[in-house]
Amino acid sequence: MIDEPDTARSVAPQHAAYWQGLNLPAYLGGPFADRSGGLITFEGESTESAERLVADDPFVRLGLLQRRWLEHWLLD
Repeated sequence: MIDEPDTARSVAPQHAAYWQGLNLPAYLGGPFADRSGGLITFEGESTESAERLVADDPFVRLGLLQRRWLEHWLLD
């Protein structure tokens, strides 16, 4: 997260509602214990569709993340 804790706190409910509202298969997400960021995992149709979902996250749209990445996780 960038160093704007008040903004992050005010946007956090929108961020959480966005991800919960998607009803994605195998969705898990939440903040790190030190509140420095968080982790979201989910099953997606493709890397491209996952990237679109991430791009629409309120934290991403408002530029509140210092960094983010998307990885394809092999479960087999």
